[in-house]
Amino acid sequence: MYGDRNVPKHSTGMKSIVWVILCLIWGTTWIFIKIGLEDLPPITFAVARFVLAAMMLLPIIYILKTPWPQNWAQWRLMAFTGLLQFTINYSTVFWSEQYITSGLAAVLQATITVFGLALAWIFLPAERITPLKIIAVLIGIGGVAVIFVDQLRVESTLAFVGSVAIVVGAYCAAQASILVKARAVGINPAVIVFTQMVCGLPPLIVYALVAEGSPFVHNWGLRAVGSVLYLSIAGTVAAFWLYYWLLARIESTQAMMISLVTPLIAVVVGNIFLGEKLPPQTMVGGLLILSSIGLIVIRKRSEKK
Repeated sequence: MYGDRNVPKHSTGMKSIVWVILCLIWGTTWIFIKIGLEDLPPITFAVARFVLAAMMLLPIIYILKTPWPQNWAQWRLMAFTGLLQFTINYSTVFWSEQYITSGLAAVLQATITVFGLALAWIFLPAERITPLKIIAVLIGIGGVAVIFVDQLRVESTLAFVGSVAIVVGAYCAAQASILVKARAVGINPAVIVFTQMVCGLPPLIVYALVAEGSPFVHNWGLRAVGSVLYLSIAGTVAAFWLYYWLLARIESTQAMMISLVTPLIAVVVGNIFLGEKLPPQTMVGGLLILSSIGLIVIRKRSEKK
């Protein structure tokens, strides 16, 4: 069960493997979002992704006979974090990428780690803010900024609004993760993902229908369908299930450091599969990101000695 303090210990190796898998999955979602947005409007695209993911999760939950939230406080937590994680965070990402570069979006989204560090200090007393954590987070964000330094520009009012929206979404994503780790005791990861999506989807559905029209009038070609399938199966069902499993077993700062690695993977994947130009400073930025991860790992090992 998620957050159950009596769950058996899992090896460091298993947690590391899951952490790397999440980096790889979320690092490749950027390319599918970019491809899908060529045919679909942003919020309709996001709604399709999450509706399909919810439809996949529901039978799994029933087959496994996984218990639902047991009281009003847990349902309220799922509703609120669903609003933060899926309604606000994802809608801002999909909407903003119409007006700002994906590189700028990646840098701004990386502020999840900054918000997570501060929010953990408030909601998770056991996770202290330390100078090493602060340095590691700043180095990691600096690494992301180095990779996308040529894209860090705001060229219009809508681009500025989009940039602010991404930062707001990053805060909401961090707040949702911290609240789940602090308060979702005894709730299975699959149930967390499903209930968050169900609670977070209605505002997105209403907006998509009003602002973007009927979903049936859009171009549901092979690219669009393939992107939705990948983002639903890998980027949502598998990734969030694994993420909440991992979040229960490591510090929130470690979990949120994933957001620093995914832009690096996205750049490499874009170069390999889409032929996108690899920024010459990618290696420098990558080394900074890996150094920030290394500082967190070194800190954890030193604490165990």
